[in-house]
Amino acid sequence: MDNPAHIRTIFGDNLRLLSREHPSITSLSHRLGINRTQLNRYLAGDSFPRPDILDRICTFFGVDARILLEPLEQIRSKTTAEGAAYLNDFVNQGARDLQDQEFPSGIYRFSRRSFINSDTFVVGLVLVFREGPHTYLKGYETPKAMRIQGLPVTSEAREFRGIALRQEEGIAILASRRNAMTSSFNYLSRVASFENNFWVGYATRTIPENVMGVRATRLVYELLPQNAGSVLTAARNSGFHTLDKLEPFHRRLLRPEVDFA
Repeated sequence: MDNPAHIRTIFGDNLRLLSREHPSITSLSHRLGINRTQLNRYLAGDSFPRPDILDRICTFFGVDARILLEPLEQIRSKTTAEGAAYLNDFVNQGARDLQDQEFPSGIYRFSRRSFINSDTFVVGLVLVFREGPHTYLKGYETPKAMRIQGLPVTSEAREFRGIALRQEEGIAILASRRNAMTSSFNYLSRVASFENNFWVGYATRTIPENVMGVRATRLVYELLPQNAGSVLTAARNSGFHTLDKLEPFHRRLLRPEVDFA
């Protein structure tokens, strides 16, 4: 049986790994409702929490009491394997079957109507890449969008990540910000273009029906030329724009004059 010192060490190591996803120990202690000094003792392996505090920590990080006994990497690998087996012929099949020729790896420019202000449009960049059989993406919310929502503008808070799945007639993307604070669902299908580098579909955000703002709108993805000049130019032009400032083919595909249905 594990002795108390060993348990404290494993728990401290796991808690430090989980805490890296947060901007500071001070903010984390506030969110957990735990005195910072006591939290530092947990992190250092000098103490472990009583049952009610442990339950609070586990609930916050989405883990279970195994963080007292097993390294976090080992826990997550077991959980992933169990979940993967359950979804093997369903979600996982689409995640494995998306080929590079259908949705190439690279940097994309996207545009859509703003969820917050329907008179403006959001233009941004996402990186699509592959690890093993899966296709992932990564990007950052604009600082202005975060400020409007009263959210922090650190890179950690603005970052979102997602996974792409092959569908019968297109691509589905599920993306979230850190700790699944907000999520979105995107659907895209390829459109005919000179360089075959455009996809159009829609984006939805996960908010209650009674919240003000747009919940679903058309979305355009454009695979950029993969050179520094093209990517930097697109990056400088990301952010909020009026309709007339959008790239012409983006404007055409978004069909802003037609209500989304």
